[in-house]
Amino acid sequence: LLSAIPYIGKMLVEWVWGGFSVDNATLMRFFTLHFLFPFMILALTMLHLLFLHETGSNNPLGLNSDSEKIPFHSYYSFKDLVGFIILMTCLILLTLFSPQLLTDPENFIPANSLVTPIHIQPEWYFLFAYAILRSIPNKLGGVIALAMAIAILFVLPMTNYNKFRSTAFYPMNQIMFWAFITTFSILTWIGACPVEAPY
Repeated sequence: LLSAIPYIGKMLVEWVWGGFSVDNATLMRFFTLHFLFPFMILALTMLHLLFLHETGSNNPLGLNSDSEKIPFHSYYSFKDLVGFIILMTCLILLTLFSPQLLTDPENFIPANSLVTPIHIQPEWYFLFAYAILRSIPNKLGGVIALAMAIAILFVLPMTNYNKFRSTAFYPMNQIMFWAFITTFSILTWIGACPVEAPY
């Protein structure tokens, strides 16, 4: 993706790789990054909970409801703890009893350096991006389309001038939300389809 950026793309690729090709330095960088990511996410989660505790949660109606507020602890902290325990229980059950359940079937084919699998696809959570990239023949055009698809999620909150925060009072917002969910689902499905007509 970085190599599609004009003028500086090649330099960025070499900088990320740590050389002129994928090597031990590249693997070490990505292993380190993947090791640090959970700790960064945990720190951001704690920061989010701190701000939520200090300022309180948003009222969907957008009204001042200071008189109706209740303490964060123990009411909400126990609810969060129950949700965390349920989530961790499901994750542990999945990893201990059926770790290969969500794995791509291609991973079970013995490796052969002479034969490339016919249908290579990313993990399910990247299928929407894969569908966007492969739908545009131009490499730079695909990267721009993918960047725009992700950037729109950061721009949309800045365009919200509604008096109420809830979408219950704004039918157009509901239509846009369900259009987004439908588009995301269709792109994910198309990304999983083999590269052949009509996909």
